[in-house]
Amino acid sequence: MIRIIGALAVGLLFGAGVSVSGMINPAKVLGFLDFAGNWDPMLGLVMLGALIAAVPGYALAKRLDAPLTEYRFHIPTTRHIDLPLVAGAVMFGIGWGLAGFCPGPAIAALSTGLEDVLVFFAAMIAGMGLFRVFSILRRKQA
Repeated sequence: MIRIIGALAVGLLFGAGVSVSGMINPAKVLGFLDFAGNWDPMLGLVMLGALIAAVPGYALAKRLDAPLTEYRFHIPTTRHIDLPLVAGAVMFGIGWGLAGFCPGPAIAALSTGLEDVLVFFAAMIAGMGLFRVFSILRRKQA
Protein backbone atom coordinates (compact mmCIF):
# COMPACT_ATOMS: atom_id res chain seq x y z
CA MET A 1 0.00 0.00 0.00
CA ILE A 2 2.86 2.39 0.78
CA ARG A 3 4.20 1.83 -2.75
CA ILE A 4 0.90 2.96 -4.25
CA ILE A 5 0.68 6.00 -2.00
CA GLY A 6 4.31 6.89 -2.77
CA ALA A 7 3.76 6.51 -6.51
CA LEU A 8 0.62 8.64 -6.30
CA ALA A 9 2.43 11.35 -4.34
CA VAL A 10 5.36 11.44 -6.78
CA GLY A 11 2.99 11.44 -9.76
CA LEU A 12 0.98 14.32 -8.31
CA LEU A 13 4.17 16.28 -7.58
CA PHE A 14 5.42 15.68 -11.13
CA GLY A 15 2.04 16.65 -12.62
CA ALA A 16 1.94 19.82 -10.54
CA GLY A 17 5.48 20.67 -11.60
CA VAL A 18 4.86 20.29 -15.32
CA SER A 19 1.58 22.19 -14.97
CA VAL A 20 3.10 25.12 -13.06
CA SER A 21 6.07 25.29 -15.46
CA GLY A 22 3.72 25.33 -18.45
CA MET A 23 5.16 22.15 -19.95
CA ILE A 24 1.68 20.69 -20.54
CA ASN A 25 1.33 23.40 -23.19
CA PRO A 26 2.83 22.07 -26.45
CA ALA A 27 3.53 25.65 -27.58
CA LYS A 28 6.15 25.94 -24.79
CA VAL A 29 7.94 22.82 -26.01
CA LEU A 30 7.72 23.81 -29.66
CA GLY A 31 8.93 27.31 -28.72
CA PHE A 32 12.05 25.74 -27.21
CA LEU A 33 12.69 23.88 -30.47
CA ASP A 34 12.21 27.05 -32.57
CA PHE A 35 15.80 28.30 -32.61
CA ALA A 36 15.31 30.42 -35.74
CA GLY A 37 12.11 32.11 -34.59
CA ASN A 38 10.69 33.10 -31.22
CA TRP A 39 12.89 30.86 -29.05
CA ASP A 40 11.58 30.12 -25.52
CA PRO A 41 14.28 28.87 -23.08
CA MET A 42 11.77 27.68 -20.45
CA LEU A 43 12.07 23.96 -21.30
CA GLY A 44 15.84 24.19 -20.93
CA LEU A 45 15.37 25.69 -17.46
CA VAL A 46 12.95 22.89 -16.55
CA MET A 47 15.51 20.31 -17.73
CA LEU A 48 18.21 22.06 -15.68
CA GLY A 49 15.95 21.89 -12.63
CA ALA A 50 15.40 18.18 -13.26
CA LEU A 51 19.17 17.61 -13.40
CA ILE A 52 19.68 19.56 -10.19
CA ALA A 53 17.24 17.17 -8.50
CA ALA A 54 18.33 13.96 -10.25
CA VAL A 55 22.11 14.13 -9.88
CA PRO A 56 22.09 14.12 -6.06
CA GLY A 57 19.33 11.48 -6.17
CA TYR A 58 21.49 9.12 -8.22
CA ALA A 59 24.46 9.79 -5.95
CA LEU A 60 22.32 8.91 -2.94
CA ALA A 61 20.98 5.78 -4.66
CA LYS A 62 24.54 4.51 -5.12
CA ARG A 63 25.07 4.71 -1.35
CA LEU A 64 21.84 3.00 -0.31
CA ASP A 65 21.07 -0.70 -0.55
CA ALA A 66 17.43 -0.22 -1.54
CA PRO A 67 14.77 2.51 -1.78
CA LEU A 68 12.15 2.90 0.94
CA THR A 69 9.36 1.08 -0.87
CA GLU A 70 11.18 -1.45 -3.07
CA TYR A 71 13.59 -4.33 -2.68
CA ARG A 72 16.10 -2.78 -5.09
CA PHE A 73 16.73 0.25 -7.26
CA HIS A 74 15.69 -0.06 -10.90
CA ILE A 75 18.61 1.74 -12.51
CA PRO A 76 19.73 0.59 -15.96
CA THR A 77 22.94 -1.37 -15.81
CA THR A 78 23.68 -1.78 -19.52
CA ARG A 79 25.48 0.80 -21.59
CA HIS A 80 24.88 -1.06 -24.85
CA ILE A 81 23.51 1.14 -27.64
CA ASP A 82 21.51 -0.86 -30.17
CA LEU A 83 19.10 -0.21 -33.03
CA PRO A 84 15.89 -0.41 -30.92
CA LEU A 85 17.32 2.16 -28.48
CA VAL A 86 18.35 4.57 -31.24
CA ALA A 87 15.12 4.06 -33.21
CA GLY A 88 13.05 4.64 -30.08
CA ALA A 89 14.96 7.81 -29.24
CA VAL A 90 14.53 9.11 -32.79
CA MET A 91 10.80 8.32 -32.81
CA PHE A 92 10.39 9.95 -29.38
CA GLY A 93 12.18 13.09 -30.58
CA ILE A 94 10.22 13.32 -33.81
CA GLY A 95 6.93 12.82 -31.98
CA TRP A 96 7.85 15.38 -29.34
CA GLY A 97 8.86 17.89 -32.00
CA LEU A 98 5.71 17.37 -34.06
CA ALA A 99 3.16 17.21 -31.25
CA GLY A 100 4.87 19.16 -28.46
CA PHE A 101 3.99 16.42 -25.97
CA CYS A 102 6.00 13.73 -24.26
CA PRO A 103 4.39 11.02 -22.10
CA GLY A 104 4.59 12.57 -18.62
CA PRO A 105 3.25 16.03 -19.46
CA ALA A 106 0.66 14.45 -21.78
CA ILE A 107 -0.72 12.46 -18.85
CA ALA A 108 -0.81 15.63 -16.75
CA ALA A 109 -2.49 17.48 -19.63
CA LEU A 110 -5.30 14.90 -19.78
CA SER A 111 -6.92 16.97 -17.03
CA THR A 112 -7.51 19.75 -19.59
CA GLY A 113 -9.72 17.49 -21.71
CA LEU A 114 -8.39 19.08 -24.91
CA GLU A 115 -8.88 17.03 -28.06
CA ASP A 116 -5.20 17.26 -29.09
CA VAL A 117 -4.14 15.77 -25.76
CA LEU A 118 -6.67 12.97 -25.99
CA VAL A 119 -5.59 12.10 -29.55
CA PHE A 120 -1.90 12.13 -28.55
CA PHE A 121 -2.57 9.99 -25.49
CA ALA A 122 -4.61 7.46 -27.49
CA ALA A 123 -1.86 7.25 -30.13
CA MET A 124 0.78 6.85 -27.41
CA ILE A 125 -1.12 3.99 -25.76
CA ALA A 126 -1.69 2.35 -29.16
CA GLY A 127 2.02 2.63 -29.96
CA MET A 128 2.95 1.07 -26.61
CA GLY A 129 0.51 -1.75 -27.26
CA LEU A 130 1.91 -2.40 -30.73
CA PHE A 131 5.44 -2.45 -29.34
CA ARG A 132 4.40 -5.01 -26.75
CA VAL A 133 2.70 -7.20 -29.37
CA PHE A 134 5.73 -7.08 -31.69
CA SER A 135 8.11 -7.79 -28.80
CA ILE A 136 6.11 -10.89 -27.82
CA LEU A 137 5.98 -12.09 -31.44
CA ARG A 138 9.73 -11.51 -31.85
CA ARG A 139 10.49 -13.51 -28.67
CA LYS A 140 8.30 -16.39 -29.91
CA GLN A 141 10.23 -16.50 -33.18
CA ALA A 142 13.60 -16.62 -31.42
